[in-house]
Amino acid sequence: MTDRLKELSDAGVSIWLDDLSRDRIESGNLADLVATSHVVGVTTNPTIFAGAISNGSRYDAQVRELVAGGAEVDAVIFDLTTTDVRNACDILTPVAASTHDDGRVSIEVEPTLANDTAGTIASAKALWAAVDRDNVLIKIPATPAGLPAITAVTAAGISVNVTLIFSPLRYMEVMDAYITGLEQARENGHDLSSIRSVASFFVSRVDTEIDARLEAIGSPEALGLCGKAAVANARLAYAAFEQVLISDRWRTLAAAGANAQRPLWASTGVKNPAYADTLYVADLVVAGTVNTMPEKTMQAFADHGEVTGDEVTGKAAEAREVFDRLRALGIDLAEVFTHLETDGVDKFEKSWAELQETVKGQMSA
Repeated sequence: MTDRLKELSDAGVSIWLDDLSRDRIESGNLADLVATSHVVGVTTNPTIFAGAISNGSRYDAQVRELVAGGAEVDAVIFDLTTTDVRNACDILTPVAASTHDDGRVSIEVEPTLANDTAGTIASAKALWAAVDRDNVLIKIPATPAGLPAITAVTAAGISVNVTLIFSPLRYMEVMDAYITGLEQARENGHDLSSIRSVASFFVSRVDTEIDARLEAIGSPEALGLCGKAAVANARLAYAAFEQVLISDRWRTLAAAGANAQRPLWASTGVKNPAYADTLYVADLVVAGTVNTMPEKTMQAFADHGEVTGDEVTGKAAEAREVFDRLRALGIDLAEVFTHLETDGVDKFEKSWAELQETVKGQMSA
């Protein structure tokens, strides 16, 4: 059978699994995915951890020990999740050693801090110290309060996964925050070559939101644009990334050993069953990017995904045309992106509350 995931990897796309659990770690499943399915990274979030902790008994002994020591719920969450991420980092250490940018595992700052710059910085530093592995990435949301935190944390020599990016405009602000952080890190005496970063650009949620508005309009032209916005949005983001790479500011940092902040396509599981289940993988193939996938999407691509070459470079004009047509129909894209960011923060906070309730249940048991 054709190794479709290998074809994707050979095209320069880093395949990261959007899932982690102690069961995956201790059963050898994660190591097997690394060995046989070209997985070279892992991302996590509170919802993923809530599902993992509520499933089975692998966390029970650690929870029991922490409860006996008088730990409160947030401290228990911190200990459980950093333990899993540390162990996943160890599994992926050989990948980090053999590749330039991969072998990374991401863990998120507390979502309730999305609008708290100082709190985000403190949380990021605490997670970095607790995991204590060079190949961990600390996830910070690209909110207005998150941007200065990205700069400060990068300046401290910490590697960051910037999450919750929806618009090319916000993405440009994220890249500026990272570059500013690198400039400060250099002034602080850090080795720039040791700092890594990815910028997680959310994909499927854009189609979900804009498709609903197009369906409400209901005209043939509106319906014909359904399923087009998310890929166009990502392609415009990549064009912005290319512009940064040719800037004098970036070239100066690159000459000093800095690593580019790679675009990462997140939220790549298709929400609309009418669309191909590999849409947000196949249509966003371009070298030097990351695609973080739920296992279901990864399995779908392994079964029937197609790599037909670079699907992103040189397609900015085509993507702008899609956006122009959306605007002509009355779609307020700025309002869409603001709504998606606000809703994304709300979902992060709800998933954190879900994780707290899950862990409280385990502590009581």
